[in-house]
Parts: sequence; C-alpha cells; structure tokens
Amino acid sequence: MSKKYDAIIIGGGHNGLINAAYLAKAGKDVLVLEKRHVLGGAAVSEEVYPGFTYSVCSYVVSLFRPHIIRELNLAKHGYDIIPMDASFQPLPDDDLGLCRWGDASRSRREIARFSKKDSEVYGEFSKVMTHMAKLAKEVIDHPAPDVASINPKELSSLLRMGKVFKNLGPELLHMNTKLLTMSSADFLDLWFESEVLKGPMAVSGIIGTFLGVRSPGTAYVLLHHYMGELDGAFRSWGFSKGGTGGVSIACANAAKSYGAEIRTNVNVSHVKIKNGKSTGIILANGDEIDSKIVVSNLDPNRTYLKMIGEDNLPKDITTEIKRFKLRGSSGKVNFALSGVPNFCKKRDGLEFMKGDIAIVPNVDYVEKAYDQAKYGEFSEKPYINIVVPSLTDPTLAPPGKHVMSCFVQYAPFDIKEGPEYWPKLAGKFGDAVQNTIKEYVPDIDSLVEHRQVVTPWDLQETFGLTEGNIFQGELTLEQLLFQRPISGYAKYKTPIENLWMSGSGTHPGGGIMGSGGELSAKSILKEKVI
Repeated sequence: MSKKYDAIIIGGGHNGLINAAYLAKAGKDVLVLEKRHVLGGAAVSEEVYPGFTYSVCSYVVSLFRPHIIRELNLAKHGYDIIPMDASFQPLPDDDLGLCRWGDASRSRREIARFSKKDSEVYGEFSKVMTHMAKLAKEVIDHPAPDVASINPKELSSLLRMGKVFKNLGPELLHMNTKLLTMSSADFLDLWFESEVLKGPMAVSGIIGTFLGVRSPGTAYVLLHHYMGELDGAFRSWGFSKGGTGGVSIACANAAKSYGAEIRTNVNVSHVKIKNGKSTGIILANGDEIDSKIVVSNLDPNRTYLKMIGEDNLPKDITTEIKRFKLRGSSGKVNFALSGVPNFCKKRDGLEFMKGDIAIVPNVDYVEKAYDQAKYGEFSEKPYINIVVPSLTDPTLAPPGKHVMSCFVQYAPFDIKEGPEYWPKLAGKFGDAVQNTIKEYVPDIDSLVEHRQVVTPWDLQETFGLTEGNIFQGELTLEQLLFQRPISGYAKYKTPIENLWMSGSGTHPGGGIMGSGGELSAKSILKEKVI
C-alpha cells in the first residue's frame, strides 16, 4: 500500500516551497510535486545557453518578507541577495539620462537637472509613500479579514486594521483614498511636474495589470511595488545570487531540511475528491497518492477548473472564477551578450547600470504603448525594464560576457490573431524589443550571442500561468484582500474540504513575496486540519 502524506503541495514555485517548509517544520509529512524538471515556477534560474544563466521570468527581488527569511533560516540554505543601488532612465534627447540612487541627495541633484521643484518635493514624496507602504505592510503580513463575518476573530482583525488606519491621521487617510482610486499618472501629477521623472515612476502602477498609467486604480499597484523590503531595509530591491531561482532553491533546501519530500517531472492531473472532500491527487499517468490535505500553488483558474473541475463545484462558484481577471500583458526577452551593453557612454563607470534600466522617456510613451495593446497588438515601442545582473553577479555569464534581462509591457495574451498565434509572432516581438534598445545601445546587434523570447503564451504553456499573468491574476482593487480570488474563499480555503491554496492568486498577491505560502501554511496549522 502506498504511503499517505499529511499534505501534498501541487507546484514547486516559491510559495509552494515555503508552504511545504512551514508544514514540515511543524512536523508534518509533506510531499511537493513539480511538473517541470526544475523548481521555482516563475522564480526560476535556467542555463538556457551554455555558460549563461537566465532569470527566465521574475528577475528582481523586493517584496520577500523578512520574517520568512528568519523563521525558515533561509540564509543558511543559500538565500543571498545583492542590493540594487540605482535606477537609470536613458533618454533620446539627453546625453546623461536620469539616474535615481540609494543616496537621496545624489538623486535630488539628478532630478534638479529636469525640475528644481521636483528635486525638492522628491524627498517628501518618498517619506509619505514609505509611511503608506508600512500601512500596506500591515495588510499583506496577515490573512485578509472577512468583512461579512461576525466571527469574533474576524472582528478583531478588522479592529486591528481600523486602528492602523486611525493612526494615519486625516491627511494620510486622505492620501490613502487617493491611492486607492486614482491612476498612477494622475497621482504623480499631484506631486511632480517633470514628465521625465513621472515616466519611470508611473510604470510601477501597471505591472501585472492590463491597464494604462492613466487607468483609475493603478496608483495602488504603484504603492504595491513601492513596498520593496530586503531583510528589514525598507524600499530596497536586489538581485538573487545565481538568479531568482536562488530564492526558490533556498526555500526548497529549507523544506528538505525539515523533512519535506520534493519531486520534479511529476504531472498532476487533478485532485482526488470523495464526498466533497479532497483525499489526495491523481497523476497524469493514472497513479494516485493519498493525503490528508492538498495545497494548490497553481493559479485560481487552474485550481478550480482543472484540479477540482466544474462538475465538483456549484455553478455560482465556477461563474465567479471565470470572471476572475487574468489578462496577461507582459513578456520577457533575455539576452546572452559578448560584452557590456552601455546605455550611457557619457557617464563614468558602470555603477548607474547595476540596478534597473527603464526605457520610458515619459508618461505619454507608456500610454501610447498601451493604446496598441488595447487593440490586440504587442507594443512596437514598449516599456522595457532591463537589468544586467552579471555586472554584480559574474557567476551568471562567462568571463567578459553578460546576461541582460528585459521585462516588456505590453504583450497582451489575447492578441487579435488569437493567443495560439503567439509562437509565430515571437521573433517579431523579440525584434521590437531589440530595436527599441538599439536606440540607446547602437551596437546591441553585434553584442547579441543568443536571445530567448518568452511570450505570454510561453508563460501559460511552459510555466503554468493562465493567460500569461505573472501575478496569477490582476492586482486590481476588486481582486484584492477578501476578494482574492473570490469572496468567501480568500483565506486559502476552497469549496472542497481539505483543499487549500497558496499561490500569488491568493491574498496578498504577486511578486517574489512568499506571503501566500506562509499565510496559507499558518492558517492550515492554526485550524489543526493535519
């Protein structure tokens, strides 16, 4: 008779691995099953070409919760982050571009070249946003409260949140209302006058959404990305040593150190359900593995419609899940380069390139890119966020050579020819990205040794992200907190007893954060279901 586990986790992304680590640390018998040959989900490192290691999908680390690092002792298991100290914006009509640094006074001097007023306001803006981000931190580090419940535990959660809001004071409370309702562009207009400065700041509001920088509600997404935190250092971003897969491997090592079993190249067909209860899983080859509970690290669409199946769900639930917006809007292009792609030869050294590089000359540039996407086309002049991590982590490329990672928006999953047509467009999409970069790095063509194009179709078919959404569902206001993924099932449970969720499609959302896996595991342990 085959072994029965306490918990089976479907999907070896970083949230699933964190979930497994917490459950195993509590003494539970845990099995993680990953479909691909490599762990990490979208937080994965792969040597796609000999000697060049890519962060194929996710590429920077910022939101990862510091208490998870401590509680799972991840540093001991290989968690190693190299802080980023610069955010550079090359400009078509300015030889120096704009660079914002970790050093506030240095940033002010750079901004003053474009607006003296903005340079004076920038520090106050950062202070207010940091304060607001700390409020958001109180939300993301706890399960979402159920506003419709009269359970005393839920009421205490609501009171805790109410106390946080009360302590804001009227001025910041008013600011919070603006963040929840305004577009990122309009919100920044309240503070700044320079379109050059507003451009790279506004795009933080559109990541993971099929919206433009002038779309209402994107100001909150801007705040979500403003919450970068590395081991207690607020508003910090960094590169994982060895690529973002290093984070996932550290989580896997922690889980294994506590006794979890992890298998790759295992394709789960669906959850085994009997009398409305999960009793284990059934593999694609027909094998069955029993467990007391199952935790799905897949997105809500795949969890409900594939792992559970419509036949096992009430019609109103399937209707709600089908309304859950995914609408992937981004892709990746990764380069193996024979040398340094210098984005500004007028600047001394390469320190300005050791962070991220944003191709976004102004706010209108991004909105025009969105205009194309609205009509089912990828943007020919896209917003591109570029990093050259091999400048700070030489292990990623052979000596003297480099890897360059390009996050690209917009690349809508639902292109006018149909999503399945994406493989035929991949080359043209890659060319659009490379040609856009060429405007700032004229010799880029001669530097390219290899190019990997990751379309929204690839994100769905290879990495299991339905419609290519990098956050397993848009970060729009109606899909956050107690409504993520749907009202009544925002606390990591599903309508199927003993079937739980832990991915980015749950509260508090996407990014290499770890909260979905952590909060799900702690909820399971709190309810003593295993």
